[in-house]
Amino acid sequence: MNLLKSIFISSYMMAIMGVAAYAGWMLYQGGNLTAWSGVLLTGAPILMVIGYVMMFRNVARTSAHFPLINLLGLAGTALSGYAWASTGTEGLAALLSAVGWVSFLLYAYWFSTFGNRQPSMKLVVGAKLPHFTVRDVHDNLVSSAQLTDRPAILIFYRGNWCPFCTAQLRELIARYKEIDSLGVRVTMIAPQPHENTVGISKTYDAKFDFLTDEGNAAARALGIEHVNGLPMGMQMLGYENDTVLPTVIITGKDGKIVWTHETDNYRVRPEPDTYLEVLRRHGVVVAT
Repeated sequence: MNLLKSIFISSYMMAIMGVAAYAGWMLYQGGNLTAWSGVLLTGAPILMVIGYVMMFRNVARTSAHFPLINLLGLAGTALSGYAWASTGTEGLAALLSAVGWVSFLLYAYWFSTFGNRQPSMKLVVGAKLPHFTVRDVHDNLVSSAQLTDRPAILIFYRGNWCPFCTAQLRELIARYKEIDSLGVRVTMIAPQPHENTVGISKTYDAKFDFLTDEGNAAARALGIEHVNGLPMGMQMLGYENDTVLPTVIITGKDGKIVWTHETDNYRVRPEPDTYLEVLRRHGVVVAT
């Protein structure tokens, strides 16, 4: 199933770009305004959102299912269908709009979720993290015990290729001084080429731990591995097929887990204020 999703997302992105461009061309050539505007409504809005997210990388989360874009897709399909029914000649536009809307529904309701993800049995609140090791930017192996020797926020993210992950990092960077003043360690862990981890660590001026999960070993140890989770084609950039399910783990002063967030939708992630509220609620830091 994950392999099918990997193929779907790469194919969907290319297809909606092609269909949107074709619809724009047909409108430029004087095609039926109602029919081809409908086609644009089923593909252009999500294409614009994804394009913005990929370009600026400052959107850490979205709604789960894009209700407004869903309504636009329905409206576009209705417009193209109406044009076809009225003229009897715009069948291609009606077909493309219907396929575009259905494909969007697959993206929003099927691809974006992790199949009703269940909490990992290896992440137990009140227990210490299972043992694992990761590599730091100085090529040293670091154990899970070393990462939790003081209150810590551990964020497992998919890699630099994921715009939501890098936006999540930038959010935390913006709160760096506040978090650091509380004595809390922030650790970012990704199963990606090590040079990518080193590169992103040099991009930001914050004393966060940037670590590489080589071979996805830590993700497997914690039960958060995402087999065949990489979009098809990203392998050309050096990433492995298997990645990690986005996960946040907060540990207390004794190194034990006090809270986890295991999202079932890669576009739905907690905000930094949530982490701070958890730390204060559990007495890990003093409320201010």
